[in-house]
Amino acid sequence: MTNSTINESEVEKFTNLANEWWKNDGKFKTLHKFNPVRLEFIINQIKKNFNISNIEGKPLAGLKILDIGCGGGLMCEPLARLGAEVTGIDAVEKNIKSAQIHANQNALNINYKLSAIEELPNNKYDIILNLEVIEHVNNQKLFISKSCELVNHGGLLFVATINKTIFSIVFAKYLAEYVLGFLPKGTHDWRKFLTPEDIYAMLIKNNFEIVESIGINYKVLSDKWVKSKNMEANYIVSAKKN
Repeated sequence: MTNSTINESEVEKFTNLANEWWKNDGKFKTLHKFNPVRLEFIINQIKKNFNISNIEGKPLAGLKILDIGCGGGLMCEPLARLGAEVTGIDAVEKNIKSAQIHANQNALNINYKLSAIEELPNNKYDIILNLEVIEHVNNQKLFISKSCELVNHGGLLFVATINKTIFSIVFAKYLAEYVLGFLPKGTHDWRKFLTPEDIYAMLIKNNFEIVESIGINYKVLSDKWVKSKNMEANYIVSAKKN
């Protein structure tokens, strides 16, 4: 076990991809298609938890959100547009620079920091996002516990990752990376995938209540990602701090 969540080989991998974040047909094109589904789920969960009824203007105004492993800011920007006070952290310096440049170009006030979760000061957030990042870090239990510490009581934590199943190694790993080209080759290490039960156990241990879990599946014929009860591959969990 290590006291750092940073995986140097993963940092190097994503450093080499940093210029691709905002290219709709680039290396992260799948994330651009994937984003609307998880964003809808996250926003609906936030509205339910914080009793937000208005849908116009800036419905998330007054809420502090931390996006851990924010990459180029694909989730930070839409949440900032909805009025949230957004902080994005990443261990890859080029990702932070790419995110900041794009935010500046779009006149968005987002606080980007080059940091790992364990290096942050003990500020509290209403919502924390761990989206497709836990499978890229060292010491996953430390990563979750440090994330949980920074959530306000009654706040939400979201974890999105890939299930550890035979289905996922075939479709979410080899087919997605080596056949369909959804992701750059070598993006994922199947050994670091986690089951929903793994996530639940870590969250419950840190005094969180599981609110909802859904799968996010790809429909070949329509070329779309959709919410599903099937969590054999991609899934997202929302949990509330007791």
